[in-house]
Amino acid sequence: MLHRADADGLIVIGQPAHAWVSGQLARAWGNERFGAVAPREEVCLGAEQHDVGWVAWEAAPTRNPRTGRPYTFMELPTGVHLGLWSAAAPAVLPQSRYAALLVSLHGTGLYERHNYARDTPEEAQGVRDFLARSYALQGAILASLRADPRYAPHATPEAVARNRRLVAVWDALSLALCMGLGGERTYPDVPAAAGAETLTLAPVAGDPTRVAVRPWPFSADAVRLVCEGRRLPETCEDDEALRAALTRAPWVTIETHLAPA
Repeated sequence: MLHRADADGLIVIGQPAHAWVSGQLARAWGNERFGAVAPREEVCLGAEQHDVGWVAWEAAPTRNPRTGRPYTFMELPTGVHLGLWSAAAPAVLPQSRYAALLVSLHGTGLYERHNYARDTPEEAQGVRDFLARSYALQGAILASLRADPRYAPHATPEAVARNRRLVAVWDALSLALCMGLGGERTYPDVPAAAGAETLTLAPVAGDPTRVAVRPWPFSADAVRLVCEGRRLPETCEDDEALRAALTRAPWVTIETHLAPA
């Protein structure tokens, strides 16, 4: 779950809603300078579904006892977080092998940078087991894709690395935009038609719903993104109270307009 603070308080946004914004960015992406997305539908699906493992938790979220609010994705205990990511790629696999590969690669990318300092021995072993299972799944999917004439050109190490990086970029952009961009932010190593670019995002006149982008990576002259969250004004004493508060919390629609800087 993401938290977005504004003048009226707190908006909580589900991880699948944030992933939907990643998918919107993916579908808008591509021009002469940044190249095309290929295979387009599969990569866009992977971007849109990369947090599908969170669906069950988002339906009954748990409370961070330090804040009285739902755990954010950065606060969730390792053991719970591992369970969510373990479910992600298998959930996407019946839709698309290529999308499931990208979801799995995104998850292992997160855990390859994992800080074990606060983990119990059981949690640390859980991370290692998750990585081993994920690498085995990725190998099986890649072998299948490379044997398929449709997907073989997109299953080379170079093509997979590019698409993996694109999903990571869209994820990072979506997180910043959903949580409300507070100032200029740069994103290096963005795949482009020739090499890589550094992307800069900045709110226009301090308004996080109007964002200038430099250089422009999209095919249209402007991009409108939509996301839904819930207004959660109170803190809660336990999980049951939190879930009840979310049930009655009013929905909020957030539109963000991107334009060339």
